Amino acid sequence: MATDEYDVAVVGAGPGGYVAAIRAAQLGLRTVIVEKAELGGICLNWGCIPTKALLRSAEVLQTARHAAAFGVQVGEVRPDLDAMVARSRDVARQLAQGVGYLLKKNGVKHVRAQARLDGPGRLALAAVDDAGRTAGAIRAAHIVLATGARARILPGLPPDPGTVWYYREALMPSRIPDRLLVIGAGAIGIEFACFYRALGCSVHILEVADRVLPAEDAEISEHMAGALRKQGVTLHLGCKYESVQRTGDTWQIALHGGDTVCVDVILAAAGVVGNVEGLGLERTAARLEGSRIATGPYGETGEPGLYAIGDLAIGPCLAHKASHQAVLCVERIAGLSPHPLDLDQVPACTYGHPQVAHVGLTETQARARGYDVRIGRFPFKANGKAIAQGATDGFVKIVLSSATGELLGAHMIGEGVTEMIQGPGLAMTLETTEAELLQTVFAHPTQSEALHEAVLSAYDRALHI
Repeated sequence: MATDEYDVAVVGAGPGGYVAAIRAAQLGLRTVIVEKAELGGICLNWGCIPTKALLRSAEVLQTARHAAAFGVQVGEVRPDLDAMVARSRDVARQLAQGVGYLLKKNGVKHVRAQARLDGPGRLALAAVDDAGRTAGAIRAAHIVLATGARARILPGLPPDPGTVWYYREALMPSRIPDRLLVIGAGAIGIEFACFYRALGCSVHILEVADRVLPAEDAEISEHMAGALRKQGVTLHLGCKYESVQRTGDTWQIALHGGDTVCVDVILAAAGVVGNVEGLGLERTAARLEGSRIATGPYGETGEPGLYAIGDLAIGPCLAHKASHQAVLCVERIAGLSPHPLDLDQVPACTYGHPQVAHVGLTETQARARGYDVRIGRFPFKANGKAIAQGATDGFVKIVLSSATGELLGAHMIGEGVTEMIQGPGLAMTLETTEAELLQTVFAHPTQSEALHEAVLSAYDRALHI
């Protein structure tokens, strides 16, 4: 069978892969993208996008329940699970179609197949509908692997649409369980816990670390734990399960320390593993660290002409990190000189209730790196816009270098903070110090004023608290 020739071949069409393909085509490189499933990858189809659609439904539900506090009288408020799920699938479908349009618009060849490395600069393709049938081959001077990651399957808990959920099952439930145990208190676990609690489910969270959102600043984690408990969520922190047993319609989970939790459904959200299987990496010089591929600053692996980006590469599993890596990788391939990605400047968001967002170093990380720091805080309960919106829970925390005024980190918890984090992110990219932040005029009334006041407070100049 004839082998097609390309400058760049991308394997995987998630937010890393499809962006890599589009940017390569923009740079005049003949480009093909190979994807065995849906365009947009896990993020668009089974992760970031549909979860945010569901969480928006939960937000509307919660707002309607408290409408009287805003002077609005409504009738009975109840969730329509089928409609919520249908809307989330429609949103994902619309965006997946948009990815297809963008690939076509930019002249990227799209091949639906399973790809495997078959020697230097060569991919063997297998048809998706029949793994034994050859679908062709591709030659490319540069091959970019962007196959992403999948949920880590926990011992004794294989996926089951009825009683054991991972993210796919949790996104398309047939019912609202009465009792739910979420294993893992990272961003995914917290988001699902908040969604199902809003629907009226009794929720337990089990986390092996001693706090929820362990990657966040400790003060943010502590505040989120309090918010979850206030909502009625039961937390089991610094704990793991010893055994699980299904008796009738009930899961009995024996926890380390002697406690037992009884629930209808277990939702596992305890990390991901890279999709490295079946790629043919064993015949290359690419190096694995666990289930991820070690790369250089531009996605380069130990194998000439082979690159890895996104969740497949070492670093945080975030869609925007994957997309940014994709651009850097392809621009380097094209002979440009992009600035390497600084992982300290990659923001992260959790869309729970309340929301959490951060960029840069936590206070603990900054001190561990030897910085003498100034810390500024400002609560939303003293912010005019937050009070007007009835959204006073949360605060902004700023970490600055005492010596230089450099903005080292920004940490936020509260309603809408995921739309505020780009401000500190831009400031860090521009190497802003406290001088510029103090002189910046923030619009009033906005929640972003809390960022300005947090910087002021670091220098004992806060005006509204």
